[in-house]
Amino acid sequence: MRITPLQRALTEATDPDLRALPESVAVLLAELDAPPRLGAHLRAVHDVAARLLAGVGEACPGLAVSADEVLFGAATHDIGKVVHPSELSGPGSAHEPAGCELLIARGVAPRLARFARDHGSVAYDGLSIEDLLVVLADKVWKGKRVPGLEDEVTARWCAASGEQPWEAFLRLDDLLERLARDADARLAFQARHPL
Repeated sequence: MRITPLQRALTEATDPDLRALPESVAVLLAELDAPPRLGAHLRAVHDVAARLLAGVGEACPGLAVSADEVLFGAATHDIGKVVHPSELSGPGSAHEPAGCELLIARGVAPRLARFARDHGSVAYDGLSIEDLLVVLADKVWKGKRVPGLEDEVTARWCAASGEQPWEAFLRLDDLLERLARDADARLAFQARHPL
């Protein structure tokens, strides 16, 4: 049986090793005939989200986070680019509401579909910690740092841990720096897959 370009993006061995997307998401992407580059991107962001969750959970165990929501959100946040493929290689935000609508039409609960709509938000104080971690994973996967976003995550961290902001930020900064180290490899992985 011939492996499709999308299947290759979702399963090929990588360095660093990227986790597979949840099976339900992989099936959905195949049903939607998603571009391979989108599959590669979602896989990379999902992997960073999993690593981010592990690091935050270890450093701040008191921070209540739904890991399942974060991982689903990271795995589907750009699914609206199936509807707006020009946004795979160029700017645009039309994919955000389109992704949410697409997921709801496919039977996904609105509380999970929201990640597709909200991952581009810059009104960080209005987002849940799960939303913030999806947005953060979608930035740091390529090595991008966003001070306002990191400040909001630090504030939530402090509220849960009782740490001073500078202590929490140093720990978050260290985690994000470690995650950003592999950004070039993740970008190269994504670029290997066609639009």
